[in-house]
Amino acid sequence: MSVFAYFGPSGTFTEIALDRLLTTRLPRQSAPRPTGDVEKIAAKSPAATIEMVRAGAADFGCVPIESSVEGAVPATADALVPPGPGTAGRVQVFAEVVLDVAFTIGARSPLEPSQVRTVAAYPVAAAQVRESIEKLYPQAQFVTASSNSGAAADVADGKADVAVTTSLAAELSGLVVLADAVADADDAYTRFLLIGAPAAPPAATGSDRTSVILDLPNVPGSLMTAMDEFASREIDLTRIESRPRRDVPGSYRFYLDAVGHIDDDAVGEALRALYRRCERVVFLGSWPCDRATGSPPPDTSDSVAWFESLRSGAVR
Repeated sequence: MSVFAYFGPSGTFTEIALDRLLTTRLPRQSAPRPTGDVEKIAAKSPAATIEMVRAGAADFGCVPIESSVEGAVPATADALVPPGPGTAGRVQVFAEVVLDVAFTIGARSPLEPSQVRTVAAYPVAAAQVRESIEKLYPQAQFVTASSNSGAAADVADGKADVAVTTSLAAELSGLVVLADAVADADDAYTRFLLIGAPAAPPAATGSDRTSVILDLPNVPGSLMTAMDEFASREIDLTRIESRPRRDVPGSYRFYLDAVGHIDDDAVGEALRALYRRCERVVFLGSWPCDRATGSPPPDTSDSVAWFESLRSGAVR
């Protein structure tokens, strides 16, 4: 049996993302592959989900990494950093899924807009519906929930009037749906990752993503130099984020997503160069994109063949 942890409780978008991975993407794109039956376990946070994988309590974990409205999910980004020296405790990404995100508004019973004074919402969700909620319930204020599913549970327990939640969580908590498909942006989405213990990455598909975490020396131009390892090789960077380093106050570490796979010559060259220049390079993985963005790295096969001909003394 394979155990899959996810940021819970049951009914969150993360559980929906995990179900999507299990039914559509995982069998052909994940490595290592799960075996036998599947058991799903809800964890209280992205960090707790990742720690279950790191400790061997789960074979895989599903966590949100990026919102099109709010950007990176800080709790996930921080938890992906290996806790030990070097890369001890590293976890690796094997697949991703992107969900279009719109929310359900649920209550214990039908309410008029003027009756709604408190709205339970997970902070990431609140940021994606703030304008809509102001129009629907102009007298209401947000109260923080532990998750999208937790918002539904809070309303069921009488802690708030309505919840910004998922349709599944509203159903599980026995709520009445007051509004559906609520979102400030029509094209809002969240990207989720499937992580596991380090292993060989899934095979390159031609539409892949490679991600690293960089600890850079505290010298002028270190970030520019690192990014130039990608730019000089025509590798497209699709995400650049920074987070404070708790181990070195006042310093930051950087998260970079690049188009391409570790098996692409250009990407491999960039990773080797970063290893020489950075204090620490954490390889998060190379995996197939759910929705391709950016330009693929250049085909270097001709230059490689030319170089090998020089080494062998062949005429070319």
